[in-house]
This record gives sequence, C-alpha cells and structure tokens, in this order.
Amino acid sequence: MTSRHWDAIFSEQGDSELGWYESDLSQTFTFIDLIPSTESTTTFLAGAGTSQLVDALLAKQHQLIINDISTKALKTLQRRLGKTEAPSWLQHDLSKPLPVQMPQVDLWVDRAVLHFLLSETDIQTYFRNVTATVRANGYVLLAEFSKVGAPKCAGLEVHRYSIEEMTQRLGKEFKLIHHEDYVFITPFGEPRPYVYALYQRVAQENSSSVISKRQ
Repeated sequence: MTSRHWDAIFSEQGDSELGWYESDLSQTFTFIDLIPSTESTTTFLAGAGTSQLVDALLAKQHQLIINDISTKALKTLQRRLGKTEAPSWLQHDLSKPLPVQMPQVDLWVDRAVLHFLLSETDIQTYFRNVTATVRANGYVLLAEFSKVGAPKCAGLEVHRYSIEEMTQRLGKEFKLIHHEDYVFITPFGEPRPYVYALYQRVAQENSSSVISKRQ
C-alpha cells in the first residue's frame, strides 16, 4: 500500500462518498459489546480513516491509538475532534513492523487494513504486529472482505478471507469468541460481503513478555 493513493482518496472525497462509509456502527458494536468491561480499554484502531467509529469509541471512554497510512485522513480526524479529545496518533503502514516503543493494548480493531495486504510477507508482518501488541486476555476484532466478497476496493485488489484462514494466521494463542458473515451495503447501495470475527488472546502462565491489565 502507498500513502499517496490513500491521501488522494481522502482529499478528493467526503466521508459519505467513501465506499466503506458507515453511518450505522451497530454491527461493529455487536462484537465489541461481547467484551466485558470495555470502559478505559486501550484500543488500537487500524486504518481509522475518517470513520465515525473513532468518535463512538471515544464517547465510550476507550483510550485510542488511532492508526492510518494516510496523513490526510489523520489530519481530517484531528480537525474534527479538536482539542477536547486526547487519543494517540500513529501514521504507519501495518505491513511494516510497528515502532518498538508501541504500548500494548486491550483491543485491536480492523475493518480497513488487512484485506488490502496481498503479499505473504506483508500479511505475516501484520499478524506479527497484532501478536506483539495485544495483551494476554486482550481481544482482536477483524472485519475483512469474505471469500464471496468483491475482488477490489478503492481501486485496489484485496485478499479475501475465510474464518478458517483468519484463525490459522492468528495462531493458537488466540481463541475464536464469535464470528459472523455480514453483508455491508455501501453508500451507493452495493452489497459487500464481510466476515467478522472476535478473538481473545489466551493468557500464558509464567510469561514475562505479556502482562494483562485484567489479571
């Protein structure tokens, strides 16, 4: 992925003109609401774009790390939120290793990034970033184009996922909590089949590298 491609999209189109724009966030919160005690949860929002999900999570007292590859998208969000909110901002390509000083999080949410990664190296790096960042007992929510989904989005080819591939790539450290096939209707009335899946990282006894806030 390149930041130039996404900067152009966020410069030329308003929120409601984006094919992935959601005015109704209920599907995402159907899964987030399965997590007990999310107040003050540290949440990594991958590929945030200019999504209203940012505002909704902040309203629910999530401590956000807002990520996007697009500088334009992040600047738009910063202007919208103003100075009243205090999330952390990270302009980063998730097909590359995250900074070593990256804090661990309770929840990783992605409805925008993973399916755009095509090479095996990029995909593996993404999942290593997840493993390095999510605490023991923490959660991962992935919502990606399904196997019957569209082959392209935003002019780019996508890697379409099954629940089996998601689960295999996360590995045995992550337990599948709930999954669902879901058809998202774009602002232009077009159906986009997704697979949604919530995982919990299994706590590892005697692990010094991963410490859960909830233990």
